[in-house]
Amino acid sequence: MSTTPLPRAVLFDEGDALPDLPVCDHYCGVEQRMRKSLELQAQLGPVFDVTLDCEDGAPVGAEAQHAQMVADIVLSGDNRFGRVGARAHPVDHPAFEADLETLVGRAGDRLAYLMIPKPRSLAEAQRGIEAVERVAQRSGRGATLPVHMLIETHGGLRDVHAIAALPRIQSLSFGLMDFVSAHRGAIPQTAMGVKGQFEHPLVVRAKLEIAAACHAAAKVPSHCVVTEFKDEKALSAAATRASREFGYTRMWSIHPAQIEPIVEAFAPSTAEVDEAIEIIAAAQAAAWAPIRHRDTLHDRASYRYFWQVIERARRTGQPLPAEVELQFFGTSPA
Repeated sequence: MSTTPLPRAVLFDEGDALPDLPVCDHYCGVEQRMRKSLELQAQLGPVFDVTLDCEDGAPVGAEAQHAQMVADIVLSGDNRFGRVGARAHPVDHPAFEADLETLVGRAGDRLAYLMIPKPRSLAEAQRGIEAVERVAQRSGRGATLPVHMLIETHGGLRDVHAIAALPRIQSLSFGLMDFVSAHRGAIPQTAMGVKGQFEHPLVVRAKLEIAAACHAAAKVPSHCVVTEFKDEKALSAAATRASREFGYTRMWSIHPAQIEPIVEAFAPSTAEVDEAIEIIAAAQAAAWAPIRHRDTLHDRASYRYFWQVIERARRTGQPLPAEVELQFFGTSPA
């Protein structure tokens, strides 16, 4: 077997590459929908994550029972790929600590991540992470559990670069609805729609700040929901803009019909993948020295881009040739 270093090891220093997360994050808060979502994940494979919602999904007064149900599902055989996360209540909510005791204390080793919504500042984000770490240490579970956060407040956006840089943070999402509402009517309702959210300057600024903060800290920016779930064309257009224009590498889904269009929109084209394979293969053969490909010069700067195209293809379930899997990833397809 070849001892040639694999591309990811050569092209990125420790901590420089983005975490390898599926491009779609599907949210559900009702038990029946949670189980159906996991059935769909079993069919499609781990091309999307499932986030079980203890915030908006929990009935008022039954938060503890809801969290126990979520932990049961995470620990069950329905969690086939280990790609199930959970959303807790905000840090200042009375149920937050109890959520952590149940979700992290019981299921911390099986959770893919814990989402904490609405941090109002860097200090509040740090308090949330410290609470997760206390429960993890006390329970002996979730020692390396990644934390995701939902940026949807003025203070969270103000401190977004510092929040993204926190070591346990893996991904930041944009909370469109709460962000618009936080402007007390100064941003019109149209800015929550599939078109207006890409046009209103304050919303566009927020999206770009979050994406920039994530990329600066090598974290994954996750784009907000599109509520018009029956309009597949509009959803696909929004997902394409989020990926191609706004720098997002992941997007929320709130209806099963949204999952496949999001995955497809975030996937590179066959032509892009073929070109990337040619360039990375030539670079590897040249021991990563500069090369000429179709009358264009390439070096390590462009190699990193094309390598990420290949990783995104793999992440979105596109089959790669067996020789590419072995040469680039050191594995043989099943």
